[in-house]
Amino acid sequence: MKKMMTRFGVVFGLIGLFVLGACGTEKEAESAAVPQSMEPVEAELTVEATAEKGEAVPLSVTVTQDGQPVDDADEIKFEVWKNDAKEESEMIKASLTKDGVYEAETTFAEEAVYTVQVHVTARLMHTMPTTNVTVGHPETAAEAE
Repeated sequence: MKKMMTRFGVVFGLIGLFVLGACGTEKEAESAAVPQSMEPVEAELTVEATAEKGEAVPLSVTVTQDGQPVDDADEIKFEVWKNDAKEESEMIKASLTKDGVYEAETTFAEEAVYTVQVHVTARLMHTMPTTNVTVGHPETAAEAE
């Protein structure tokens, strides 16, 4: 009886390995059948050119590849810093809100010119467009000091 139980255990174990092995092979074949595009991932950064101190400012990036929205980005972060103070930058994680559009928001504490750079990592590619935001009237604030 014990030998029979051992045989059943071996048979069921082999069947289990075969089923698991077949699943893995199917997944590998499936991913190999979907070719990765060699077209570059493009990121269109949208941020208002001016803002007021203390107000919430939306940050948005539209990510596409070969004209199609990219909804499966590995990581999207906005980096914000006051000009000439990059070492004090702040990283803000973005969330997918609709087809290829990732958004976040920030608030600027001082009147100054800030740089906003988005870090887009998607489909084994990385791009980092930047733009500037003028908060308040920094030239007036500098003259007052």
